[in-house]
Amino acid sequence: MLYTLIVILHVFVCFLMIGAILLQSGKGAEIGASFGGSSQTVFGSRGPANFLSKLTVGVAAVFMLTSFSLAILAKQRNFSSTVIDLNPPKETSSAPAAPPAPATESHPAGDAPAAAH
Repeated sequence: MLYTLIVILHVFVCFLMIGAILLQSGKGAEIGASFGGSSQTVFGSRGPANFLSKLTVGVAAVFMLTSFSLAILAKQRNFSSTVIDLNPPKETSSAPAAPPAPATESHPAGDAPAAAH
């Protein structure tokens, strides 16, 4: 129940974070910035953070917490099915299998095998 709730919250936070990041404009994204008329400096301070950047920081923090929680809960959960068979079935035969007979080549009496160079 708790695991499912955190997964749903995590997916919602993922979409919210993607939306908040895509809605933000980068530094110098205005048309005047290409001609040098930007009021903001490129590497200087941005002033107070706007709503979208504060939202992105908050959503990223929740994303990290849900990721960490899901990792801990996944480690504690006992999954009943896996792709890899961790305990292969043991063979039940008690007698060992007879080794196959060695293959021998028969040559007629007058033919000698060709020597390899």
